[in-house]
Amino acid sequence: MTFRTEVEIVHLLASPLHRYEGRPADGPLPLPAGATESRECIEVRAGLGIVGDRFFGHGAHRTSAVTVMAAESLDEVRAGLGLDRRLDPALTRRNIIVRGADIDALVGQQFELDSGDGPVRFQGHRAANPCAWMNVVLADGAHKALRRRGGVRCEPLVDGVLRLGPAVLSTLVPVEREPALFAAAE
Repeated sequence: MTFRTEVEIVHLLASPLHRYEGRPADGPLPLPAGATESRECIEVRAGLGIVGDRFFGHGAHRTSAVTVMAAESLDEVRAGLGLDRRLDPALTRRNIIVRGADIDALVGQQFELDSGDGPVRFQGHRAANPCAWMNVVLADGAHKALRRRGGVRCEPLVDGVLRLGPAVLSTLVPVEREPALFAAAE
């Protein structure tokens, strides 16, 4: 049985370099002049990753070349930490941020995302566990708050294009969001 869930792709990231190196207290490396990370669309290549991304074509990252995360995870962290500001999804360094599904349920699962240019199939491999950098770039306590909700590291199985906006997520497991672990902020 295939479950089709209408979702929204709210952020796409293809970063030419790994900016979170060294000690988090030293801050992230600057983005080179003229470079952009947030994208309107990304080109995905089977077994290689996202064209223009730091992990594209690196054999050591073949099964984790693309990271997908639920936007609701950031909402829950914001509420749980009592923050009065929106958390920038680009700071998580996840490639694809989707609203409307429990992305963490896709560990070990195949799934497809289709934003209008045809389905892009992925194999979800392992959880994309957060790192201590989250306390520096998002908010103090974000590292711990993102545990079990950091998304999934994936291997692209087909070539394709993904765009911001409405999309369909096709899975073999249900991906409805469970109630937030934190109460919603008033």
